Amino acid sequence: MSDDVREDDIKKAEFGPEAGPETTSINMAVERENRSRVPRIFKAQAFQIFIVLIIIVIIFSIMAPSTFAQLSNLRLVVQNASILGVLGVGMTFIIITSGIDLSVGSVLVFSGVVSAIVMRAIGGDGWGVATIGILVAIASGLAWGIFNGLLISKAKVPPLIVTLGSLGMALGLAQIITGGVDIRQVPSVLTTTIGYGNILGGIPIISVIALVVILIGAFVLHKTKFGLYTYAVGSSEEAARRVGVKVDAHLIKVYAMSGALAGLAGILSLSQFSTTAIAGQSQTNLNVIAAVVIGGTSLFGGYGTIFGTVVGLFIPAVLQNGFVITGVQPFWQQVAVGAVLIAAVYVDQVRRASAARGASTSLWRHFFARRKNN
Repeated sequence: MSDDVREDDIKKAEFGPEAGPETTSINMAVERENRSRVPRIFKAQAFQIFIVLIIIVIIFSIMAPSTFAQLSNLRLVVQNASILGVLGVGMTFIIITSGIDLSVGSVLVFSGVVSAIVMRAIGGDGWGVATIGILVAIASGLAWGIFNGLLISKAKVPPLIVTLGSLGMALGLAQIITGGVDIRQVPSVLTTTIGYGNILGGIPIISVIALVVILIGAFVLHKTKFGLYTYAVGSSEEAARRVGVKVDAHLIKVYAMSGALAGLAGILSLSQFSTTAIAGQSQTNLNVIAAVVIGGTSLFGGYGTIFGTVVGLFIPAVLQNGFVITGVQPFWQQVAVGAVLIAAVYVDQVRRASAARGASTSLWRHFFARRKNN
């Protein structure tokens, strides 16, 4: 069958008889939910997490109205979340395919290091040098993404093992190249524009770049065949193969995209901090994965949205900012984010279990049903 597989064929692969009784039950549950009076968006986990985010913002605004609830502070929160937003787009695609990528933080560092070395070797502070550095960073990330995708799709090595190995390899090579010493020679044009530049009177350019990446990612995921194939592979890889999806090639493309975005994040980080920050990205991969899962993307694959990822990214960003402003120890952020992450995975488990039984996927109905039975 050609690559132009019809959308209804993919949907049959996800929910039809070929995909098994469980996915058929999921389809029945989805149809039942669609017939409900309550709009589907209000039942989505991403929307429920968005409500949680709004509540957190309101609480901090009441506690510190003169500092937290200010436009300048909101701008700072958005700017701090921008790099994670770029990484989150690629991670969303990967987790929807039921994969994982633990290497994005290390690939970010490696790409920034290689880019900085190339720009230092060329010399100069103009856009010509900066453009070469940007291309080198993206190409470096792309190479790591293809490497991961080939091992996962062709060698059939589990994504957890492949990307865990890449995590150590990329970071180790970055340290070998630099001798463990950060490179601080960054073209000034990157720092003054991408790093700290603003447009329209105060919107950070780095946040605008992140927004463009997010919008493109959302369009690709939700409006193109590439996104449809991503959902199909995550829902049932075997069923996707049956309708003609080239699963191996698609996985390579997904991991390559994630790697390229990690490379882009590397140049953004280099621009923002004016250094390679080799030791500053140790928690980046886990933060991105946590944000994607908190936003409603299922670790079991086949379900997720870019909107949910964005919401999931802002929860830890807002918590960190709010704790600092209100004088709460920032270590509580880890406790709060961990609790929200566990809750998000539990909600996903409830949704999947309810869908498999052909019941409502509403979390509230689940709780009310349990309370009634007790």
